[in-house]
Amino acid sequence: MNKSNELNLLVSEKREVARDILEFRFAAHDGSPLPSFSPGSHIAVMTPSGANRQYSLINDGHEPESYQIAVKLEPESRGGSQSMHRDLSVGDPVVVQSPENSFPLVEAPEYLFIGGGIGITPLISMAQFCDANSKPFRLIYCARSGEHAAYAEELKISFGDRVVVHFDGGDSERVYDFWEEFMVPNGNHVYCCGPKPLMEEIRALSGHWSEDQIHFEDFNPQSGRDYVNSPFTVSIKSTGDSFQVGKASTILETLRANGLRVPSSCESGTCGSCKMRLLAGEVEHRDFVLESDEYDSAIMVCVSRGKGDIEIDFEDY
Repeated sequence: MNKSNELNLLVSEKREVARDILEFRFAAHDGSPLPSFSPGSHIAVMTPSGANRQYSLINDGHEPESYQIAVKLEPESRGGSQSMHRDLSVGDPVVVQSPENSFPLVEAPEYLFIGGGIGITPLISMAQFCDANSKPFRLIYCARSGEHAAYAEELKISFGDRVVVHFDGGDSERVYDFWEEFMVPNGNHVYCCGPKPLMEEIRALSGHWSEDQIHFEDFNPQSGRDYVNSPFTVSIKSTGDSFQVGKASTILETLRANGLRVPSSCESGTCGSCKMRLLAGEVEHRDFVLESDEYDSAIMVCVSRGKGDIEIDFEDY
């Protein structure tokens, strides 16, 4: 994480808000207000496992006394959510980065918010902002069932008929029909966050709309790419160490697990903070930062992988 933006907070609340979804609130040790944020913002959290993960902020961002996030347990993930659920308790210290916003709410005559599953979280702060500022909006919330739908009842109580909650039971034949929302372009700005199939559907249905009216949030840009992971060995020249990088681990996670600290922030290949020197070997570059003329001399260790064994080193060595 970028130390200049780090905040040392503590877990002030932890509660279950839906099946496999826990809400966390992080506050300052002395209860003082935290840096403010705008609707759609997120924070990066250093999980107990050492992984850095990004989570949307749910609460009002004007002089907040805490940061509220919700974390879905992902058994097939690389361990960040498992660590948050299992190892983080009320009173524990936690390091987060100051809020950033890659999903900002732009000025518009009306808004349509579309959330799927845990993707509802950034849209809650947007709906709250619109409600407080008398801005017209509608929110469509799709989930598998009531027990999987975090905050569904609270949203219906707060916003009434401006909220539609739809449960499909995991049946592809019962998914919400969005066509009427997109059949005739209008002045709405659409904000969508959720699983890949939902966002792909909205992209397809809105193809005849102006591109700048459709907004998506996706913390994992890699999710749309079909990559196959194979194990390989990474060697660090300055330390003389060599480590096996497994199919389910990244270079960054492997180095961290072996006591080597590497700066990191996004851990999705978009920020550039985990850049290391590439000294030998061939790399499958999966980041969105490096220029093609850097491919033979640098690697983003949060996402990119060796096509075989590779040798790397720290940028400042």
